[in-house]
Amino acid sequence: MHIEYEEFETVEDLLMYMASAAPPMKNTMPINSYKGYMMSFIPLSPATGETYLMLYAKGSLESGIYEFDVASKLFKKVEGVERADKVYFISLTPKRNTIADIAIENL
Repeated sequence: MHIEYEEFETVEDLLMYMASAAPPMKNTMPINSYKGYMMSFIPLSPATGETYLMLYAKGSLESGIYEFDVASKLFKKVEGVERADKVYFISLTPKRNTIADIAIENL
């Protein structure tokens, strides 16, 4: 397995990237809070699963739904998806993530 990396200075920058670069996936692709990193993996070779892009920033969020406002770069935890003018992310904290373990080890 090969992993490419894209590091962001803040969690807000990571969310900004995901909101602008991957709009069709923004409501279905989870963000993991794992071992002191916020991260998301994008398969670069979906057919073989050999290469992934790890988007990450140092930080953590508790599990839940987060509303992100692109204009102000602010996010807050919410109970549900309610507004069409906002972007929503789901933060998950896996017990174990073997792809993330390999990626973090190679940072």
